[in-house]
Amino acid sequence: MEVRFRTFSAYLRSLFGERVYRVTVDAGFTCPNRDGAKGTEGCIYCYSGSEYDSSKRTLSVREQIALGIERIGRRYRAKKFLVYFQAFTNTYAPVDRLKSVYDEIRNFPEVVGLIVGTRPDTISKEVLELINSYTDDYLVWIEYGLESPHFKSLEWMNRKHGFSDFLNAYLITRKYEKIKICSHVILGIPGETKEEMMETAAILAALKVDGVKIHPLHVIEGTPLAELYKNSPFPLLSEEEYVDLVVDFIERLHPDTVVQRITGEAPSHLLIAPSYCDRKQKNRLIQKIRSRFEEKDTFQGKAFRF
Repeated sequence: MEVRFRTFSAYLRSLFGERVYRVTVDAGFTCPNRDGAKGTEGCIYCYSGSEYDSSKRTLSVREQIALGIERIGRRYRAKKFLVYFQAFTNTYAPVDRLKSVYDEIRNFPEVVGLIVGTRPDTISKEVLELINSYTDDYLVWIEYGLESPHFKSLEWMNRKHGFSDFLNAYLITRKYEKIKICSHVILGIPGETKEEMMETAAILAALKVDGVKIHPLHVIEGTPLAELYKNSPFPLLSEEEYVDLVVDFIERLHPDTVVQRITGEAPSHLLIAPSYCDRKQKNRLIQKIRSRFEEKDTFQGKAFRF
């Protein structure tokens, strides 16, 4: 089946000539929306990091990288890796601490890239100078959690930042041409219309972001969202609705944007709803989205407006 959008795996293969795998690490950072700087409850969907596994924090960053390389290398015969600082806010620390953490990638010749996940309101020139210093030796991406450009949605999610923070971070980062920028987007936020979700795609297309990760809103045990959903249930996107929205969203993106993710998932024991976000359903859902592109005879950028 022809893939009708620009995937991250194909992008990496074009750069390195082979499959490249991500090793996710938890460097023990926190977040201004959890430590009291902006709030203490975190975002409405916030779990303990992105891996649903606090055990990583018992290992050093170097140990996590080594273990990830060993496990993934053994399973997939992988030879090249990206180190992804994923959990919480990975620019939210003094620059000297950030450098000591990021520098751990230099101990592994198999590592060819660095990915830093963060909030758009925790970036500075000093941090970007540091991140840019790795671009001579590595592929470097920074991932900003936009989630939505619409204020009502950001407020509902308790994000404690606005679209202006994302735009400011984007414009500052753009001054560093070798740093690639990825934006996270959530579809299906209560109160957002399809037109508003498509407006989000149009904004990212106009900015010509280098990459985008698309996630459906899903409910995980142990989050403020779970309590809200149990006490006052609200509608979540059905599988069919989500599949159609993803296709329509990608149609509106710039043709050069790398679509790094098209779903979000969680382990069965933590997922409350919707069921298609079960980690076991991930590959099936991805295939369904790809099939929908074929059925509609459409492709990334078809509805992009120059």
